Parts: sequence; C-alpha cells; structure tokens
Amino acid sequence: MNGDKAVQQLATFAGGCFWCMVKPFDELPGIVSVVSGYTGGHTVNPTYEEVGTETTGHIEAVQITYEPELFPYERLLEIYWQLIDPTDKGGQFMDRGYSYRTAIFVHSEEQREKAEASKEVLKASKRFKAPIVTEILPAAPFYPAEALHQDYYKTHPMDYKMYLKGSGRGEFSEQYWNNREDRERLHKQLTGLQYEVTQNKGTEPPYQNEYWDHFREGLYVDVLSSDPLFSSADKFDSGTGWPAFTRPIEEGLIRREADYSSGQVRTALRSRLSGAYLGHLFHDGPEPTKQHYRINSAALRFIPKEELEANGLGRYLSLFE
Repeated sequence: MNGDKAVQQLATFAGGCFWCMVKPFDELPGIVSVVSGYTGGHTVNPTYEEVGTETTGHIEAVQITYEPELFPYERLLEIYWQLIDPTDKGGQFMDRGYSYRTAIFVHSEEQREKAEASKEVLKASKRFKAPIVTEILPAAPFYPAEALHQDYYKTHPMDYKMYLKGSGRGEFSEQYWNNREDRERLHKQLTGLQYEVTQNKGTEPPYQNEYWDHFREGLYVDVLSSDPLFSSADKFDSGTGWPAFTRPIEEGLIRREADYSSGQVRTALRSRLSGAYLGHLFHDGPEPTKQHYRINSAALRFIPKEELEANGLGRYLSLFE
C-alpha cells in the first residue's frame, strides 16, 4: 500500500448475521470502513440467496479497514469475542447453518499470532464452560454483500433493533461478559465511589471531586479502559462543581443514551467500549456549540501532557500545540 493507505490494514471476522457485526466496530477512532460480505467459499461473487442455500461454502463476515496505530488489532479481537458465542459451531443465536458460523480470518502471521493468543486467553479465563470452537483461518477472497446489507443498522434502524433484540445477542453478552466474577474484579480494581459512579450511574458530590477545578494540560482517560475521552484543551469552568468539557476527543468513544430518571429527560453519557457511566450532556456550555459534557471525576484518570508519549498517547500531543 502507498501513501495514506500505508498505515491501514484489513481485519475479517465472521460472527453470524453480518447485520449485527457492523455497528460495534463502526465509527470508532481508526476504523476506516466496515463492509458486510461473504468469504471462505468456493464460488465467485456469491449472492445473499446463494450463500443462504449452504452450497457455496461461504460465511457471512465483515471486513474492517483500520489504522492499527489508532486502534490496534488486539482491541478489535476484544470486541469480536464479546459479540459471539464462541462455543457454538452450528451457527449463531437464532441463525443456524454453516454460513452463520464464527471464524477469524487472518491477513498476516502477526494477526494469526495475536488471534491465537487472544483465543488462549479466553480459554484460560474459563468464562465459557464448553470448548471454544471459533476457528482461526487464512484470509480468503472477500466479496462485498449487496447494497441492502451494508450499514443495515443505519438504513433500516427499526428492523435492525427488532432483529438484534430477537436474536438474543444482547442477553447472551450480558450473561457472559458482565457476570458476578466481572463485578467482583471491578470491586477490587476501583474505589467505592468509582464503582458506584461507573457501574450504578452514581453522581459524586459537586466541588468535592478530584478534577472539578483541575486545569493542568493533558488528557482525561476512561478509568476502566484508559481510552482517551477528553482533553484539558476543551475543559471549562461550568460553575457546577463537576468537570466540564465542550467536546470529547473522539466522538466514536462516547455513547449517548436517553435518561428518564429524576423525572426529566436527559442525555446520559457512557464510555463506548467499557460501558462505564460518565455523566450527562447539556446544551448550556460556551459558544459556538453550547455543548456541556458534565462528567464525574470518578469515571476519569488524568494523564499529564508530558506523560502522554510514555502512555502510548503521543499522537494527541498536537492538541496542545
């Protein structure tokens, strides 16, 4: 690859219905594109109907073009394992058949080694009692699916939500990736306040938290995952007693959701990859956007500008030039 594409790589994952495999990766920093398609078969340019007959040998998959310096392959693997049932070799959830099985298609020896290592870590965790049957295979020709199947969660949002809910994926993920052992681990990792805020949507006291009046140059990262969420360059004094920012560093790392608690409609904020509750978004901030990200200090960890390089965040030093 030449020019800008020199820093881009491909990752290919099969995890059952490809409609459900796009959104979790899409619009994250460093993700250039996520394409639904077919791979691993013995025919050329198969159609959705042909693959569904189980005679072409193809599997529904997504092919991701990504920038490893911004979003490493290991992080893609972490997301992938949490999307699938790696113990099911007959399909995924309510989609049955060979074309819905799971597989990691690797594009290099480095990817193969990382995929094998991540699979071994999953096995050793004993998170699943049944054997891990997801295969790691050499990348094969990949054929993009028809336009109807691209970005399905965007083009058919209601159908997508109904299908996703009916599939049982969400309940399965919650059962195996937010279980008692995970919660016990977090209890040990976090302070009582950090746990209450990030896991139970708690709110720390105003003016009695670590970063409300903290304006040193640097980044505020997710206390759980260390994902870079906010910059001191976008911090302002909101007069509320909590840290306030006009914007996140990467929109793709923040998830917004409706919050109907306290008898009012508000926009709650979570860290997209860890799921940690952060705070709320208001629209009473500085011009021109008036955005006010009111965040709990307990959900954040501060990294000073001079320590960004050592923490693998040197690419964000330009924010302070």
